[in-house]
Amino acid sequence: MAKRKTKQSRGANGKFVSAKPAEPVIELEKDEPKSDASGKFVSAKPVEPVIDQVKEPKKKATKSVSKNFSVWLKGSGPTKWKWDLPHQQYICEKLDSVTSGETKRMMVFMPPRHGKSELVTIRYAAWRIARDPKLNIILASYNQKLANRFSRRVRRLVEQYVPMADDRKAADEWETKAGGGMRAVGVGGGITGFGAGLVIIDDPVKNRAEAESRVRRDNASLWFNDDIYTRLEPEAPIILIQTRWHEDDLAGRLISEMDEGETWDVINLPALAESDDPLGREPGEPLWSKRFSAARLAAIHRRQGSYSFEALYQQRPIPRSGGLFKREWFTRIVERAPADLVWARGYDLAISQDTRADYTASFRCAFGDDGILYIADGFRQRLTYTQQRKFIAERIANEPKTLHGVESALHGQALVQDLIASGACRGKPLRSVRVTDDKWIRAHSWAPVAEVGSVVLVAGSWIKEFVDEACAFPASPHDDQVDAVSLAVSMLAARDRKFLRTF
Repeated sequence: MAKRKTKQSRGANGKFVSAKPAEPVIELEKDEPKSDASGKFVSAKPVEPVIDQVKEPKKKATKSVSKNFSVWLKGSGPTKWKWDLPHQQYICEKLDSVTSGETKRMMVFMPPRHGKSELVTIRYAAWRIARDPKLNIILASYNQKLANRFSRRVRRLVEQYVPMADDRKAADEWETKAGGGMRAVGVGGGITGFGAGLVIIDDPVKNRAEAESRVRRDNASLWFNDDIYTRLEPEAPIILIQTRWHEDDLAGRLISEMDEGETWDVINLPALAESDDPLGREPGEPLWSKRFSAARLAAIHRRQGSYSFEALYQQRPIPRSGGLFKREWFTRIVERAPADLVWARGYDLAISQDTRADYTASFRCAFGDDGILYIADGFRQRLTYTQQRKFIAERIANEPKTLHGVESALHGQALVQDLIASGACRGKPLRSVRVTDDKWIRAHSWAPVAEVGSVVLVAGSWIKEFVDEACAFPASPHDDQVDAVSLAVSMLAARDRKFLRTF
């Protein structure tokens, strides 16, 4: 079969054109792919040669750092923080001498919640590293957790001013890209391999129990001498910031060594001004009146008692030999206590009838609705184990609405188990009480109540011996009665915390 030929004709220009109808032309977008003869898609756009290009990372904008700490301080936080209080300005002036190298050792003593940590530990440390990113600082506190908390806050400030290292940014140790940074450590923690151009120790004492522990105080002193001091670079300064707790705390020991050791510049700012106040305050004038007025400080004094207030707020710890109780605190005596009180009886046991041995002592205590601590039915005598067992069983049988607690030390726990197992006290409110603090700490829990005149003694022949022992405590040869009262008070506090706040 013959193929049909397509007719062609000449166009106006003389060229042959097909007689077949022309198909519409579809224009491709510039970037739309076309297919080649093999059916594969190819780009309509010429392929440009690929050139490897490394984009420069955007540099994070950093703030400028003033050479003056006081100027920088006012722009380093919320606008409401003016940093213009007299005690803040005074400390800033003292810190300038540390910055210049004039002062190598400084102590700052201030009451709780007066801004010493925010100003010195956080802001001053951050400013020093922001100004000198090669500076290494050791920041220490009573435990690692608090030291890390301070460290994180310092880092958040520093990273606004200098580039930070990516490979070392933990709370306990971080660096700048220039090689400086911070090492955070708790008292007793090791810091080998880290040298410091500045050391800041903020509150090396955690609480009253640690302050009263000779072992804890010795350990803190050894840590300072063997760990902290050996990490100092030549001419590096140390700043010790704390609330005073004890005359033999770390600051107390360093001060006592000043005659033969290093000289410290001591900044002492009590809550209530005393004579020769460094800020020029009148005696009795509060350090930060808008935050802690004289009335507020008086209430704190009543709550804590002189022993704690003089140390924590006035920065003047009182030696134990000065006595905890005064005779005039025990002059309120009544014939009987109000009805319907809930009582607790504490037993401080000792097994011996030797005339030189300790006594078995027991007292009943109760808190009235008005916050009065009633002390009643005192007992003090040398007893054998059998006599103690009988005495406790009789007290439980004759004293309703009374919780009975025996200190578990020595044979106390065994005696309680014996009484319960025998059936004599089964189902009765009797238990052994484990104590961890020493007698001084336990007595200190109710001393403020006595100091404000809120202890009332219920008449009995026991009063004279009790008051004599309490007023000689802790130097008295025996402390069984004071300890029995402390035990009873602790049981009441555990039952209802509104009765008492311990320190």
